[in-house]
Amino acid sequence: MIDGWAHKKMEPLLSALARPLSAAGVSANAITAASLATGLAAGLAIALGRFWLALLLILLSRLGDGLDGAVARIRGGTDLGGYMDIVFDFVYYGAIPLGFIFYDPATNGIAGAVLLFSFYVNGASFLAYAVIAEKRGMSTNARGRKSFFFTTGLAEAGETLVVFALACLWPQWFPLAAYVFAVVTLYTTGSRVVLASRVFR
Repeated sequence: MIDGWAHKKMEPLLSALARPLSAAGVSANAITAASLATGLAAGLAIALGRFWLALLLILLSRLGDGLDGAVARIRGGTDLGGYMDIVFDFVYYGAIPLGFIFYDPATNGIAGAVLLFSFYVNGASFLAYAVIAEKRGMSTNARGRKSFFFTTGLAEAGETLVVFALACLWPQWFPLAAYVFAVVTLYTTGSRVVLASRVFR
């Protein structure tokens, strides 16, 4: 929901950062891999109770997630880069809730599992839609140039970042945040299924 607004605001900054990186020979795939490593480190920091460190690592990871696309637009994107980007994003989305589960299984276990379930279902609806859209030759620039068809929804990367950041700031509220965002995510899944039922007839 906020991704479109954030994309317009962040694009000039990402482009400015991408130019010297590209000139230095840094590839988009290297940034994607570094973003994944940083996101996994954030999950580990959460599991160890280092929430402020985790928040910093999450922000750095998401900066890299935007920066790899900016570098790819300069150097030329590849199918491998698009593949790595989406797969590594989903690894990151799983690592953060898993970190909270490991930190306090008794308190966070069920809520974290429900959130991971909602991510799993939403990811399936997102990727399946992209496959069918590609088969039909559909295209969209709703979230900028992407390697695959990108459907928007109420729960996107920006909202996920906000929820993860709030959970790091107030970890005692993770269960409530997880349940609420799981509902929002499942609503997004449902709206995408309804869209597919109309578009793919």
